[in-house]
Amino acid sequence: TVLQQVLTDGSEYGVKSELFSKVPRQKAVIEFSSPNIAKKFHIGHLRSTIVGNFIANLKVALGHEVIRINYLGDWGMQFGLLGVGFQRFGNEEKLKSSALQHLFEVYVQINKAAEDENTKKLAKDFFRKMEEQDEQTLSLWKQFRDFSIEEYIRIYKRLGVHFDEYSGESFYQEKSQEVLKMLEDKGLLQKTIKGTGIVDLSEKKDLSSFSTVMRSDGTSLYITRQFLIFFSRDLAAAIDRMNKHSCDTMIYVTDKSQSNHFQHLFQILKLMGYDWAERCQHVSFGLVQGMKTRRGEVIFLEDVLNEARLRVLQNMASAKTTKDIEDPVETADKVGLAALIIHDFRGLLSSDYQFSWDRALQSRGDTGVFLQYTHARLHSLEQMYGNEQLADVNVACLQEPDAISLLQHLLRYDEVLYRSSQDLQPKHLVSYLLTLSHLAAVAHKTLPVKGSAPELAQARLCLFQAARSVLANGMKLLGITPVTQM
Repeated sequence: TVLQQVLTDGSEYGVKSELFSKVPRQKAVIEFSSPNIAKKFHIGHLRSTIVGNFIANLKVALGHEVIRINYLGDWGMQFGLLGVGFQRFGNEEKLKSSALQHLFEVYVQINKAAEDENTKKLAKDFFRKMEEQDEQTLSLWKQFRDFSIEEYIRIYKRLGVHFDEYSGESFYQEKSQEVLKMLEDKGLLQKTIKGTGIVDLSEKKDLSSFSTVMRSDGTSLYITRQFLIFFSRDLAAAIDRMNKHSCDTMIYVTDKSQSNHFQHLFQILKLMGYDWAERCQHVSFGLVQGMKTRRGEVIFLEDVLNEARLRVLQNMASAKTTKDIEDPVETADKVGLAALIIHDFRGLLSSDYQFSWDRALQSRGDTGVFLQYTHARLHSLEQMYGNEQLADVNVACLQEPDAISLLQHLLRYDEVLYRSSQDLQPKHLVSYLLTLSHLAAVAHKTLPVKGSAPELAQARLCLFQAARSVLANGMKLLGITPVTQM
């Protein structure tokens, strides 16, 4: 029954389980990744990107409708500084050829000059012009934004990630003013002696807990978040999304330093009379420490992806078992990414962890490399003996303990999907797939297809085919593209 089901349901195996029959289909908006434009893709955004992608993949697989949103840090004082920097040190040609690298260099240069009062004044003027919709400054800012998105899309493609919507802080300029007015009209906005606007979140209304939403000069306050997003803009964005998509749930994927921010955000929405705030959720994650490439401390994601690919290529070149692969660089890219994702997803998302290349890239340990290797091996077994259809296979001859263990494990796939769908933690699926790979590796040794009686060979082949199918399904949910050669 298990084998029949795996091979008939294909990519829907596990999802069609009874466990999900009572779960209502929903519409979810998921905000993740969200880098700052005009800056190279920072390694800090890798976790948000792969975690958000996993949650979106899982929900889609379970039949929910998902809208993936990338909320860019694309507004604020730093663009005043960058604009002045570009006018001083910028180069149009370099901007077109490698935008983020060039803007990064400009930013470093102008930051050195930023101590000077005149530069500060120019930067303030530039940003003020942006806010006043001055065409010339806005067109330069728009170039920064467009080139940044172009470069991000290229990296997302490499990560196997896509978005339905690119929005950003700039979009909520006017709407954030409307939100402040709504807060005022509802009597939620209080002014302190210094003129700062705050919202009282305490139960007894004694200001024992409050959130600052406006600076004393009237502009929205920077709340210390990883990328300093204006609070009232976040409120405006949440309200706008709910109006636009009328979704059942809204999920924000960011690091745990922002937990307070989201707690306040949801509380204020509720005070404003939006009951759907209870259906908003912050999925937080810890920090990655010790990520280094051979050139030293690393900040940029692309350097990490290139390093992973390089190390996998070197390992493949030195391994005796490596066959002639059609596209070794692309294969190494997929294996390297699998190594990064599994290394990241093995523990609880909220835990910080120490990154180690050696641990991530072991070919025989509990790693993404091992998952890819197992998948490639099972695939070549199928290629060698043809993919027979299940119709006339006598599975009753699968009596060995190793065959039974593998079958029992395949049977549990739906439980694992269910657990991950409940707490949105990828670790359940990761540990399931690692065990599946170990069981398959043992069975591959003890249950040979070659040299067995035709009926038995057929049944075993069928078992390995089912194992490979479930392994591939699970890997894809995690954001990993299974390779067929290694």
